[in-house]
Amino acid sequence: MAQSLRMSWLPEDWQHPTRLDLETGHHLRPIRESDAEVDYPAVMGSRERLWERYGEAWGWPPATMTLEQDREDLAHHEREIEAHESFNYALFGDEAEPELLGCVYIDPPAKEGADAEISWWVVDELVGSEVEETLDEAVPTWVEAVWPFDNPRYVGKDISWKEWVALPDRRMT
Repeated sequence: MAQSLRMSWLPEDWQHPTRLDLETGHHLRPIRESDAEVDYPAVMGSRERLWERYGEAWGWPPATMTLEQDREDLAHHEREIEAHESFNYALFGDEAEPELLGCVYIDPPAKEGADAEISWWVVDELVGSEVEETLDEAVPTWVEAVWPFDNPRYVGKDISWKEWVALPDRRMT
């Protein structure tokens, strides 16, 4: 399944970006299992707002998630990135990466009408900030410039999560 998904979703010879520098001095890079120690406090510190966004669609993040469960989830994401099945990029503020500040998800479409589904979030402290505004502008520009999609869907931006949940599921061929 993973190989057929990769072949139908992304060009076989395409390589995913390993970094995006933002004008604010922040950067995105693929998330790793080893990021659990900084991911967990970011997710759980913003859990209520993240659940409002992703809960119905993904069942994430659960209120009872442990650090070890987060580590397992990040290991899963790391394997998916390597296999080009889906992508999770972590947002950091400086090169030392002492604190994770948000994430960007680039996924194959689960719903009809798009060739990728993209969403992102920042920690509660950055909501409404210059960092969030820059990310809101940078992600679609980056996707258009670098990623091989013709019709990406920005869930939570150009369509609400409620509208997304109501869309017909994509038929696997």
